[in-house]
Amino acid sequence: MQRSKQQALMFLLGAFLVGGALGISGDRYVVHDKFASQYGPRQRFYDELGLAQQQRTTLDSLAFQQDCAIKAVLAPHDSVLKALRSSFRAQMRQVFTKDQLARFDQRNKENQARREAELQKEPKRTCSGN
Repeated sequence: MQRSKQQALMFLLGAFLVGGALGISGDRYVVHDKFASQYGPRQRFYDELGLAQQQRTTLDSLAFQQDCAIKAVLAPHDSVLKALRSSFRAQMRQVFTKDQLARFDQRNKENQARREAELQKEPKRTCSGN
């Protein structure tokens, strides 16, 4: 009887940890999309608000610090998150027809190229724990 209680408790603890990791990453994903759709690229957002260069630099620094903090929180769960993403992608790809899959892959290539071009514009920085 004691062993089954321990197993149930461990299962609930594991479910809680995985749920927390998914909740954090899901929130990050949703909040980022909401921010990006509302304000567009960061520089355009700064231009619309009329921020001075010092304000822009400060906000860039704060955003970078937040990204580092989020990465630090998610680091212990990285393998679980990668496995979940991989499983989702595999299941998603099974839904598409061959034509849709080709268009989806092309769209992903274009998005990746655009992200890489944007990253080239950003200064190279690393988090202090990396």
